[in-house]
Amino acid sequence: MGNLIIFAVVGYILYIVFKSYARYTNYSKQAFKNFSVSHENLAKSDLGLFVALAAKVAKADGKIDKLEAQLIGLLFDDIATVFPEPQKTRDILKQIFDEEKERKDDIERIASTLGNAIKRDKAKQQQFMGFLIQLAFVDGSVSESEDEILQTIAEAFQLDPDTYHAMFDKFEKMMQNITPKVNIDDAYKLLGINKDDDMSVIKKAYRKLIRQYHPDIIKSQGKSEEYMQEATAKTQEINQAYEMIKEFKK
Repeated sequence: MGNLIIFAVVGYILYIVFKSYARYTNYSKQAFKNFSVSHENLAKSDLGLFVALAAKVAKADGKIDKLEAQLIGLLFDDIATVFPEPQKTRDILKQIFDEEKERKDDIERIASTLGNAIKRDKAKQQQFMGFLIQLAFVDGSVSESEDEILQTIAEAFQLDPDTYHAMFDKFEKMMQNITPKVNIDDAYKLLGINKDDDMSVIKKAYRKLIRQYHPDIIKSQGKSEEYMQEATAKTQEINQAYEMIKEFKK
Protein backbone atom coordinates (compact mmCIF):
# COMPACT_ATOMS: atom_id res chain seq x y z
CA MET A 1 0.00 0.00 0.00
CA GLY A 2 2.84 2.38 0.85
CA ASN A 3 4.32 2.13 -2.65
CA LEU A 4 0.96 2.91 -4.26
CA ILE A 5 0.62 6.04 -2.17
CA ILE A 6 4.17 7.13 -2.91
CA PHE A 7 3.69 6.62 -6.65
CA ALA A 8 0.49 8.69 -6.54
CA VAL A 9 2.33 11.55 -4.84
CA VAL A 10 5.26 11.35 -7.24
CA GLY A 11 2.85 11.31 -10.16
CA TYR A 12 1.22 14.49 -8.99
CA ILE A 13 4.62 16.13 -8.46
CA LEU A 14 5.51 15.28 -12.05
CA TYR A 15 2.28 16.79 -13.29
CA ILE A 16 2.92 20.03 -11.39
CA VAL A 17 6.50 20.11 -12.68
CA PHE A 18 5.31 19.94 -16.26
CA LYS A 19 2.61 22.57 -15.67
CA SER A 20 5.31 24.75 -14.09
CA TYR A 21 7.57 24.16 -17.07
CA ALA A 22 5.09 25.94 -19.35
CA ARG A 23 5.47 29.05 -17.22
CA TYR A 24 9.22 29.22 -17.85
CA THR A 25 9.10 28.70 -21.61
CA ASN A 26 7.69 30.68 -24.50
CA TYR A 27 5.32 28.00 -25.76
CA SER A 28 1.85 29.48 -26.08
CA LYS A 29 -1.15 29.52 -28.39
CA GLN A 30 0.07 32.83 -29.77
CA ALA A 31 3.43 31.33 -30.69
CA PHE A 32 1.80 28.48 -32.62
CA LYS A 33 -1.23 30.27 -34.07
CA ASN A 34 0.03 29.82 -37.66
CA PHE A 35 1.42 26.32 -37.13
CA SER A 36 0.29 23.74 -39.70
CA VAL A 37 -0.52 20.61 -37.69
CA SER A 38 0.89 17.50 -39.36
CA HIS A 39 2.92 14.50 -38.27
CA GLU A 40 6.00 15.83 -40.06
CA ASN A 41 5.77 19.32 -38.58
CA LEU A 42 5.05 18.16 -35.05
CA ALA A 43 7.84 15.58 -35.13
CA LYS A 44 10.30 18.37 -36.02
CA SER A 45 9.01 20.84 -33.41
CA ASP A 46 10.64 21.28 -30.01
CA LEU A 47 7.64 19.78 -28.26
CA GLY A 48 7.38 16.86 -30.67
CA LEU A 49 11.07 16.09 -30.12
CA PHE A 50 10.47 16.31 -26.39
CA VAL A 51 7.64 13.76 -26.62
CA ALA A 52 9.98 11.46 -28.56
CA LEU A 53 12.58 11.69 -25.78
CA ALA A 54 9.91 11.08 -23.14
CA ALA A 55 9.05 7.89 -25.03
CA LYS A 56 12.68 6.74 -24.84
CA VAL A 57 12.84 7.32 -21.09
CA ALA A 58 9.43 5.82 -20.35
CA LYS A 59 10.23 2.60 -22.25
CA ALA A 60 13.89 2.39 -21.19
CA ASP A 61 13.24 -0.37 -18.64
CA GLY A 62 11.21 -2.37 -21.15
CA LYS A 63 7.71 -1.43 -20.04
CA ILE A 64 5.41 1.52 -19.47
CA ASP A 65 3.40 1.12 -16.28
CA LYS A 66 -0.04 2.53 -15.53
CA LEU A 67 1.18 5.66 -13.78
CA GLU A 68 3.68 6.47 -16.52
CA ALA A 69 0.90 6.08 -19.08
CA GLN A 70 -1.31 8.50 -17.11
CA LEU A 71 1.49 11.06 -16.91
CA ILE A 72 2.21 10.78 -20.62
CA GLY A 73 -1.49 11.29 -21.30
CA LEU A 74 -1.39 14.52 -19.29
CA LEU A 75 1.70 15.52 -21.23
CA PHE A 76 -0.16 15.09 -24.53
CA ASP A 77 -3.10 17.10 -23.20
CA ASP A 78 -0.95 20.00 -22.01
CA ILE A 79 1.13 20.23 -25.19
CA ALA A 80 -1.90 19.91 -27.46
CA THR A 81 -3.56 22.97 -25.92
CA VAL A 82 -1.00 25.38 -27.41
CA PHE A 83 -1.42 24.13 -30.98
CA PRO A 84 -4.28 24.66 -33.44
CA GLU A 85 -6.54 21.61 -33.70
CA PRO A 86 -5.78 20.23 -30.20
CA GLN A 87 -7.39 16.82 -30.70
CA LYS A 88 -5.57 16.25 -33.98
CA THR A 89 -2.36 17.39 -32.30
CA ARG A 90 -2.89 15.01 -29.38
CA ASP A 91 -3.51 12.08 -31.72
CA ILE A 92 -0.31 12.80 -33.65
CA LEU A 93 1.72 13.22 -30.45
CA LYS A 94 0.52 9.78 -29.36
CA GLN A 95 1.60 8.38 -32.74
CA ILE A 96 5.04 9.94 -32.32
CA PHE A 97 5.30 8.52 -28.81
CA ASP A 98 4.23 5.03 -29.91
CA GLU A 99 6.70 5.06 -32.80
CA GLU A 100 9.63 6.34 -30.78
CA LYS A 101 9.18 4.14 -27.74
CA GLU A 102 10.12 1.14 -29.91
CA ARG A 103 13.32 2.69 -31.28
CA LYS A 104 16.70 2.95 -29.59
CA ASP A 105 18.85 3.90 -32.57
CA ASP A 106 17.90 7.58 -32.80
CA ILE A 107 18.19 8.86 -29.21
CA GLU A 108 21.36 10.89 -29.80
CA ARG A 109 20.00 12.37 -33.05
CA ILE A 110 16.72 13.50 -31.47
CA ALA A 111 18.40 14.80 -28.31
CA SER A 112 21.02 16.70 -30.35
CA THR A 113 18.35 18.24 -32.58
CA LEU A 114 16.35 19.46 -29.60
CA GLY A 115 19.52 20.45 -27.77
CA ASN A 116 20.63 22.65 -30.67
CA ALA A 117 17.18 24.26 -30.84
CA ILE A 118 17.24 25.28 -27.17
CA LYS A 119 20.98 25.68 -26.58
CA ARG A 120 20.66 29.40 -25.84
CA ASP A 121 17.85 28.91 -23.34
CA LYS A 122 19.13 27.37 -20.11
CA ALA A 123 15.65 27.47 -18.52
CA LYS A 124 14.23 25.29 -21.29
CA GLN A 125 17.16 22.89 -21.07
CA GLN A 126 16.67 22.41 -17.35
CA GLN A 127 12.88 22.17 -17.53
CA PHE A 128 12.98 19.53 -20.27
CA MET A 129 15.75 17.61 -18.52
CA GLY A 130 14.05 17.90 -15.15
CA PHE A 131 10.84 16.38 -16.43
CA LEU A 132 12.70 13.46 -18.04
CA ILE A 133 14.67 12.77 -14.85
CA GLN A 134 11.51 12.77 -12.80
CA LEU A 135 9.69 10.57 -15.30
CA ALA A 136 12.45 8.00 -14.80
CA PHE A 137 11.88 8.13 -11.04
CA VAL A 138 8.12 7.60 -11.19
CA ASP A 139 8.32 3.88 -10.39
CA GLY A 140 10.47 4.55 -7.33
CA SER A 141 13.97 4.11 -8.74
CA VAL A 142 16.02 4.73 -11.87
CA SER A 143 17.19 1.65 -13.73
CA GLU A 144 20.61 1.36 -15.36
CA SER A 145 19.08 1.69 -18.82
CA GLU A 146 17.10 4.78 -17.79
CA ASP A 147 20.25 6.33 -16.32
CA GLU A 148 22.18 5.71 -19.54
CA ILE A 149 19.48 7.35 -21.66
CA LEU A 150 19.22 10.35 -19.33
CA GLN A 151 22.97 10.90 -19.46
CA THR A 152 22.96 10.59 -23.25
CA ILE A 153 20.26 13.26 -23.44
CA ALA A 154 22.06 15.53 -20.95
CA GLU A 155 25.28 15.31 -22.99
CA ALA A 156 23.41 16.05 -26.23
CA PHE A 157 21.85 19.08 -24.54
CA GLN A 158 25.39 20.14 -23.59
CA LEU A 159 24.09 20.46 -20.06
CA ASP A 160 26.78 21.13 -17.47
CA PRO A 161 27.47 17.79 -15.68
CA ASP A 162 27.31 19.42 -12.25
CA THR A 163 23.93 20.92 -13.10
CA TYR A 164 22.61 17.58 -14.33
CA HIS A 165 23.79 15.68 -11.25
CA ALA A 166 22.39 18.38 -8.95
CA MET A 167 18.99 18.01 -10.62
CA PHE A 168 19.17 14.23 -10.37
CA ASP A 169 20.23 14.29 -6.71
CA LYS A 170 17.51 16.80 -5.81
CA PHE A 171 14.74 14.53 -7.03
CA GLU A 172 16.36 11.45 -5.52
CA LYS A 173 16.30 13.15 -2.11
CA MET A 174 12.69 14.20 -2.67
CA MET A 175 11.81 10.56 -3.32
CA GLN A 176 13.50 9.49 -0.09
CA ASN A 177 11.47 12.05 1.88
CA ILE A 178 8.07 11.04 0.51
CA THR A 179 6.22 9.01 3.13
CA PRO A 180 2.54 8.34 3.74
CA LYS A 181 1.05 10.93 6.11
CA VAL A 182 -2.44 9.57 6.69
CA ASN A 183 -4.01 6.42 8.09
CA ILE A 184 -7.29 5.01 6.78
CA ASP A 185 -9.48 6.88 9.28
CA ASP A 186 -7.74 10.15 8.47
CA ALA A 187 -8.16 9.40 4.77
CA TYR A 188 -11.96 9.16 5.08
CA LYS A 189 -12.06 12.38 7.12
CA LEU A 190 -9.85 14.23 4.65
CA LEU A 191 -12.13 13.38 1.73
CA GLY A 192 -15.24 14.08 3.81
CA ILE A 193 -16.79 10.67 3.19
CA ASN A 194 -18.04 7.67 5.16
CA LYS A 195 -16.53 4.19 5.23
CA ASP A 196 -19.71 2.75 3.75
CA ASP A 197 -19.72 5.04 0.70
CA ASP A 198 -19.13 3.30 -2.62
CA MET A 199 -16.32 4.22 -5.02
CA SER A 200 -18.53 6.44 -7.18
CA VAL A 201 -19.22 8.69 -4.18
CA ILE A 202 -15.58 8.57 -3.12
CA LYS A 203 -14.33 9.46 -6.60
CA LYS A 204 -16.76 12.40 -6.80
CA ALA A 205 -15.53 13.74 -3.44
CA TYR A 206 -11.91 13.30 -4.49
CA ARG A 207 -12.37 15.15 -7.77
CA LYS A 208 -14.18 17.99 -6.03
CA LEU A 209 -11.29 18.45 -3.59
CA ILE A 210 -8.69 18.23 -6.35
CA ARG A 211 -10.48 20.98 -8.27
CA GLN A 212 -10.61 23.06 -5.10
CA TYR A 213 -6.95 22.72 -4.14
CA HIS A 214 -5.23 22.07 -7.45
CA PRO A 215 -2.44 24.69 -7.69
CA ASP A 216 -3.06 25.43 -11.35
CA ILE A 217 -0.10 27.38 -12.64
CA ILE A 218 -2.21 29.79 -14.72
CA LYS A 219 -4.63 30.66 -11.93
CA SER A 220 -1.74 30.96 -9.49
CA GLN A 221 0.27 33.52 -11.46
CA GLY A 222 1.04 36.52 -9.33
CA LYS A 223 0.57 34.60 -6.08
CA SER A 224 3.39 33.76 -3.70
CA GLU A 225 5.61 30.68 -3.82
CA GLU A 226 4.30 29.84 -0.35
CA TYR A 227 0.77 29.64 -1.78
CA MET A 228 1.95 27.19 -4.45
CA GLN A 229 3.74 25.03 -1.90
CA GLU A 230 0.72 24.91 0.41
CA ALA A 231 -1.64 24.06 -2.46
CA THR A 232 0.69 21.36 -3.73
CA ALA A 233 1.09 19.85 -0.26
CA LYS A 234 -2.68 19.78 0.24
CA THR A 235 -3.19 18.07 -3.09
CA GLN A 236 -0.55 15.49 -2.19
CA GLU A 237 -2.46 14.70 0.99
CA ILE A 238 -5.69 14.29 -1.00
CA ASN A 239 -3.96 11.95 -3.44
CA GLN A 240 -2.50 9.90 -0.60
CA ALA A 241 -5.91 9.56 1.04
CA TYR A 242 -7.63 8.57 -2.20
CA GLU A 243 -5.04 5.92 -3.10
CA MET A 244 -5.20 4.50 0.42
CA ILE A 245 -8.99 4.21 0.31
CA LYS A 246 -8.93 2.61 -3.16
CA GLU A 247 -6.49 -0.03 -1.93
CA PHE A 248 -8.48 -0.58 1.28
CA LYS A 249 -11.70 -1.06 -0.72
CA LYS A 250 -10.27 -3.87 -2.87
